Order: sequence, then C-alpha cells, then structure tokens
Amino acid sequence: MKPRSVLILLTLAATLLAAAPWLRVPLALVSQALVSRALAQPGAPPPAVPLPPPVPNRTGIDTDALKADVRGSEEAQRKLRADLEAAKGDRGRLNQMLLDTAARTRAVEQQLIDVEGRIAQLDRSAADLNTSLGKRRGVLAQVLAALMRMGREPPPAILMRPDDALDAVRSAILLGALLPELRVEAETLASDLSELSRVRTELASARDSLTSLRADLDEDSRRLAVLVGERQKRQAEEHPVASADKAQAESVAKATGDVHDLVTRLENEVGPSARAADAAQAVTRPQEPGRPDLTALKDPARLTPAIAFPQAKGLLPLPVAGVTLRNFGAADGVGGTEKGITIATRAGAPVSAPADGWVVYAGPFRSYGQLLIINAGGGYHILMAGMERITVDLGQFVLAGEPVGVMGGLSRTVANTVQRGPGGIGPGGSGTSAQNGSPSPATATGQPQLYVEFRKDGLSIDPTPWWAATDSQKVRG
Repeated sequence: MKPRSVLILLTLAATLLAAAPWLRVPLALVSQALVSRALAQPGAPPPAVPLPPPVPNRTGIDTDALKADVRGSEEAQRKLRADLEAAKGDRGRLNQMLLDTAARTRAVEQQLIDVEGRIAQLDRSAADLNTSLGKRRGVLAQVLAALMRMGREPPPAILMRPDDALDAVRSAILLGALLPELRVEAETLASDLSELSRVRTELASARDSLTSLRADLDEDSRRLAVLVGERQKRQAEEHPVASADKAQAESVAKATGDVHDLVTRLENEVGPSARAADAAQAVTRPQEPGRPDLTALKDPARLTPAIAFPQAKGLLPLPVAGVTLRNFGAADGVGGTEKGITIATRAGAPVSAPADGWVVYAGPFRSYGQLLIINAGGGYHILMAGMERITVDLGQFVLAGEPVGVMGGLSRTVANTVQRGPGGIGPGGSGTSAQNGSPSPATATGQPQLYVEFRKDGLSIDPTPWWAATDSQKVRG
C-alpha cells in the first residue's frame, strides 16, 4: 500500500480514535517538523526524530560573578588571617581549625565523587536513549505524522451519506490490525521522550551542583594549605628535625626492602623515629572493659593518643574520600591475598591520619611514591603509600583526621610495586610483580590510588573493624 493511501486510511480512523483514548499522546511531544512530514509528498526523506531541546551553552564572561568571587575570596583570606592571628601560641586552636577544614574538605570531595559518578551515569542513559530513538527514526516519524494528522482532522460527521459511512467503517476495519502497533509505538515514544527530558533536567542540575562544589573545594583547599603551612612552621620551630636525621632515615629506607625491617631499624637507629617509638610505648594503656571514654577525643591540644588503638574500633575515618578498589583479604589474582585496602581518589585530594600517633617515617620508599608510617601505640602501625607529597615530619604527633599528605594528579598504583611476602607492604602482589615489574590491567584506573595497611607486631591485620560505620560500608562496597 502506498504511503499516501496509508495516511488517508489513518485519517478515516478518527472515529475509532474518539473511542480509543489510550492512543492519545500529548501534542507537546510532537514538533512542528512532524506536521510538515504528515503533509509532505510521498518519497520525501523522513525528518529527524524530535527531541527535547538541549540545555543552551552559556557563553561570555559574567563579570559580576567574577567580581563577587574575588570579593568572597578576599573576605575568606582576611578571615583566615584573623583566625591564625588569634591562634598564635594556641596549638589546640590551630589543630581544631585543621581538623574542621580537613573534615569539610573530605566531605566535599566525597560529594564531588558522588555527583561526578551520577553525571557519568546520566550521560550514559542519555546516550542510550538517543541511540534507541535514532535507530527507530523512520518508524517513529511515520507514527508521529499519523498521530498529528489524526489530531488535526475532525472525525466523520454523524449525519453522512450511507456510502461515506460504509467507507469509514471499512477503513476502520482495515486499520484494526494497525492500531495496536500504533499504540505501542506511541506509548514507547512518549516514555522515551519523557525519560530523556528528565535525564537532561537532572544532568543540568547535577552540573550546577558540581560547579558549586568545586568552588567550595577550591576555597577549602586554599585554606587547608595555609593552615598546614602554619602548622609545619610551628613544628619546625618547636621540634626541629636535623637534616642528618632525615638523610639517615632515607638511607635506611633505600637499604631496606622489607617494611618490617624498615620500621625496626628506624625505631632503633634514627633519632626522631626512636623517640616517637619510645613515646608510643610509654603511653600504652591496657584495654578497659566496655565502651572507652571518648572525652579525650575532643581535646585538639592532646599530645598522646586519646584512647588505646584496639578500643578505637568503629571510630576511625577513612584517610581520604574516594572509591575502594581492593579490600583486605580479597584474592589478588596471583594466588595471594590483599594485605590492606586501596582507595581511588580525586587528583590532589588531601590525606588525613586515620588515628592518633607518631610519625616514624615520612619519605620515599622504593618506587611507589611517598610512604608514611604512623606508630599508633600498643605494637600497632599504620602504613599509607601512594601520596605525591607528605606534609608532616619525623617524630611529629598527629591527630586522627589531621591532614598528613596530598595525592598526586596522575595514577600511582601502589599495589604495582609492592613486594610479596610476610615482610612486604601491599596487597600481596596484585598489580606489578616485584620480580618482573610487569603492569596489571586491573590497576589502570587513571586515578591516584592510596594504599592503607594496619599492622600489629609486624603482621598485617584487617582494618575494616576500625572504620567508622559509614566508612566501613564504603570499604565493604
């Protein structure tokens, strides 16, 4: 049957449409282009499927917004200078500012990760819908053109000549087989267009949220950098670390391939590390029955751990916002198991200490970036690797949640260079083998990665029970 004949028959089906409300679709979903298609001559190419208009790109520079941003930044800098001036000689107040800013930055980082993941998901949904509509372009053009014509042409009059009524009935009978398919196509199209419109609206909202979060993160990052610089300046004045001690610590690290031996040698041979180990041993407390007293955690000026490390289970925050790639105890793909957890982060993300403790090593170790080792007391050590820069010194006491390092801008897969075996650090060889150095595709995420390991008396232990409730859920996935 010719297309022209089909359209004529569809026009005559208006009587059936009046009795078939399920076939009515909102005309707002049909563009004006379809009207011309319905009236076009046979053989004309079908028009593009009508889609909701995309969000217009904003061009030009909003000078008022820029001026407001500058004014806001200047005001924030003035406030920060005033806060630092008020915190002179007050270690507790400076620490509290550090903890608050680090916690806020971590929360914004996590929100950014969530929003970016949502945008990626919405982009995929929009692409899938566009692909589906594109594949059905010809069919949908015919369906929409028919619906437009049916909506514009009035139904046959009740009073008509017998021949006209007979023709209308015959046409309706012929179209009876077509209407169910027309209904399905109409409902599918309406659903797809409605979903695409929703996705685009949600995408616009998510991108606005992303812009706002990035602005907040930039401001907090600048504030955090200033506070960390001030903290380290005071640390250098009050507890300077001799260049010879730093050089000796790095020399020991270069000469040692086993982390257990590294910790042992540092705490026996390097002055600041030895003093840190002595301080950790001196404050080791016996575990108290029941829930520990958490009052000491509220003191930002403390110089010893608030509670014994074993009693901190369920209280420690993850050191960085991100997505856990590998968990403790998971198969590493080469016959071993992971010795710690690996977290993919955003570029430049700040890293915080998971628990109170003393820094026994902060520097390069082998070929996988900066390594930080914290003595948490009671024979417990926390190892973190994969950072681009560490912002604390040997022997320094740090608080849980206090910033201690910064991630880089490129992927650094710590698991790729770790040494297997009970003395090595890392997830038991997932990634690159220490023997042959061959990369593993499983680690190529393109994001910086932080490796975190808890040790008790030199042996790796599962850190999961120590994480706070929400963070523990993230680790378990």
